[in-house]
Amino acid sequence: MTISLGQKLGLRPGDALLVIDVQRDFLPGGSLPVAEGREVVAPLNAYIAAFSARRLPILATRDWHPPDHCSFRESGGPWPPHCVRQTPGAEWPSELRISPETHVISKATSADTEAYSGFSGTALARLLRDLKVRRLFVGGLATDYCVHDTVLDARAQGFEVSVLADAVRAVNLRPEDAGRAIEDMIAHGASWHA
Repeated sequence: MTISLGQKLGLRPGDALLVIDVQRDFLPGGSLPVAEGREVVAPLNAYIAAFSARRLPILATRDWHPPDHCSFRESGGPWPPHCVRQTPGAEWPSELRISPETHVISKATSADTEAYSGFSGTALARLLRDLKVRRLFVGGLATDYCVHDTVLDARAQGFEVSVLADAVRAVNLRPEDAGRAIEDMIAHGASWHA
């Protein structure tokens, strides 16, 4: 008998999938690419299908920056312009199967506020509670920035968190960044689902 992905994950009511910042600008060819970013798309599509089949909530965060966002180099920040709202770089890649039922959370929408975490300045925590979510399965970009910060905030909000190892990739400005981020997430009570 074949075991489905949902069975392998032990999916049950109260679970939700959170896809973090899988946007064109963060993929190879984008303005702020994660070198292996495209590798998260196929696993995420499989997880999206598994959660959809069980009618479990799927949420997706996205950077939705104004053109003069404080994180951009021109405004004194560390990054090139990326994920500017209403531009192609801010869109999901065409191969990522984000459905119309997906709950989309836009973050870093004010020019003067940085937001790596999906919880920062958004209604994500309230939405998860409204959906009666207790356990989050998390994938996306990047392990050492937005995934890390979102996972820590989810744990601080009291949610169980399982990071999907095959569906995250790191920027790795320093070679050890991904490893440190993973260790920190686990130290804060998240599980690493390999």
